[in-house]
Amino acid sequence: ILLKLFKNTISRYRTMAMRQTPLTCSGHTRPVVDLAFSGITPYGYFLISACKDGKPMLRQGDTGDWIGTFLGHKGAVWGATLNTDATKAATAAADFTAKVWDAVSGDEVLTLAHKHIVKTVTFTQDSNCLLTGGNDKLLRIYDLSNPEAAPQEISGHTSAIKKALWCNGDKQILSAADDKTIRLWDRSSMEEVKTLTFETSVSSMEYMADGEILVITYGKTVAFYNALSLDLIKTVDAPAPINSASLHPEKDFFVAGGEDFKLYKFDYTTKEELESYKGHFGPVHCVRFSPDGELYASGSEDGTLRLWQTAVGKTYGLWKCVLPEDLGAENSEQLYTSPPEIKA
Repeated sequence: ILLKLFKNTISRYRTMAMRQTPLTCSGHTRPVVDLAFSGITPYGYFLISACKDGKPMLRQGDTGDWIGTFLGHKGAVWGATLNTDATKAATAAADFTAKVWDAVSGDEVLTLAHKHIVKTVTFTQDSNCLLTGGNDKLLRIYDLSNPEAAPQEISGHTSAIKKALWCNGDKQILSAADDKTIRLWDRSSMEEVKTLTFETSVSSMEYMADGEILVITYGKTVAFYNALSLDLIKTVDAPAPINSASLHPEKDFFVAGGEDFKLYKFDYTTKEELESYKGHFGPVHCVRFSPDGELYASGSEDGTLRLWQTAVGKTYGLWKCVLPEDLGAENSEQLYTSPPEIKA
């Protein structure tokens, strides 16, 4: 704990001395409502964004550089994900379909018809199965090696499903819905194991396999649960309604974004607010740490994604650090150069 406190103190002094310069990723024409990172591959890591413009985009994760756009949906895309090695993408859309894509070529591989708007898609760790959920209140599990087969269906939610995730080595499923519940399901029996009930709808859910931690947001609250038992670990109240939160891979701190257009960074141990940044021109809908923890990405109502440095001033990706002693005293305010806005 002392080491974490020391690291966070250093981080705060560094932040006070240096200005956070987010990288802006343009290209979408409507609100960005979901984003996800791949794992780290031999080619780096990648970022996919879901947008109401119906055109999910793939980017290089550390720079935000646009790689390609997945074309084929006929309505808003509400959810997007990549498999671990970034060879496959999946998207959930208002056109009553989920689609699986070859993330290398950009080609559509499968269209999975649903009976209503699809909100969420998630691969198993081996990429062989896809979990979907949406406005028809059902969870579906598709065997991607046998896509013609009818999916397994799990019922129980009484309102639209917002997010569904695999957990516990893909042996269990977590789902959050507009019925103000989060439910834990057993994959083999397809039975409900446990339910959490809230006073208001859950706005987001993130699962960390390392430590089995579930991060959820509702109202102004960011809550952390044990993903296996659904026992509460802690809650933190933010200054504004929060739409999304993400825990750093090393669990030193977490970030959150919401209705006041800001990104907040909190110490996970002490729950202290460390930093806040305003860069977006609309509510923040989604925020996620990169797999190496060096940056976090946010998506907003303003139609942009922004990449933010975890350690402000560090040389990483397109950020180039300039040490204070390398500058004249008159230039000491700007301690590193800011990159040009990235155009998708």
